Amino acid sequence: MGCTMSAEWQYQLRIYLPDDLVEVARANPDGSALAPLGDVLAKHRASLKCQFDAFADYVAEAERHGVTGFPLYAWTKATIEDPIKRAKHLKAFALRVNGEEIYGKAEADALEADLQPLIGAGVIERMSKHDTNPANNPQPPEQYRQRPAP
Repeated sequence: MGCTMSAEWQYQLRIYLPDDLVEVARANPDGSALAPLGDVLAKHRASLKCQFDAFADYVAEAERHGVTGFPLYAWTKATIEDPIKRAKHLKAFALRVNGEEIYGKAEADALEADLQPLIGAGVIERMSKHDTNPANNPQPPEQYRQRPAP
């Protein structure tokens, strides 16, 4: 057949910003301090979402609606309450394309290529690409996994 499962994976790029740009990006991602990044994002219909803010939004939503429907609640809450992990996730920004958290390989590759020149140029410290292949995504530690109701 020739079709592989890998053709079906979706992707997400994450960028890691220097400390002096973190709060700027969280408060005003379209500001002039991030103009080179903003130009690339606009070209790809992409936007930034701080990983810490995404985690905090998930925890707040779970607490509003009842945590039983949110399997990663305990792990996510513990993550944002840990000062070391908090600092790490404040610097990480997921890139959404057309409002989507995950997107096709072609979109991810094109965005990644256009962002490469910004790495180490004072705008982006580093970049990572993640896929939806379960083998590539670590699971929360056992103590944070939600048990199904009997």
